[in-house]
Amino acid sequence: MQFDPSSPIWLQLVDEFTRRIVIGQWPAGARIAGVRDLATELKVNPNTVQRALAELERLGLCASERTAGRFVTTDTGVIDEARAGLAVEAADDFARRAQGLGMSLTSARNLLGRRWSATTEE
Repeated sequence: MQFDPSSPIWLQLVDEFTRRIVIGQWPAGARIAGVRDLATELKVNPNTVQRALAELERLGLCASERTAGRFVTTDTGVIDEARAGLAVEAADDFARRAQGLGMSLTSARNLLGRRWSATTEE
């Protein structure tokens, strides 16, 4: 994973871990790897991973069980809300960029429709 120096790493990890949950890489109810293992995988300080996981817990995307570790929530509503939030962020980014390029709403919709079809065919 490449980190953006303009944003705190722990926030970038929250985004990455949320993405892993909403796409099913970390399925509902699955055990999440330990802090040290994730820190090693991502080449970051364990405290940074711990902070990101604590935020995931606060968001309701995972929960700790005393001796068993952390698990992805089984509440699919929470996962769906997270997915919708990520989609809104992506849509807002697309809209800002398209507006910045001087595109009309109709042109942007057409482009999105064409790209949607192209990416589902791949």
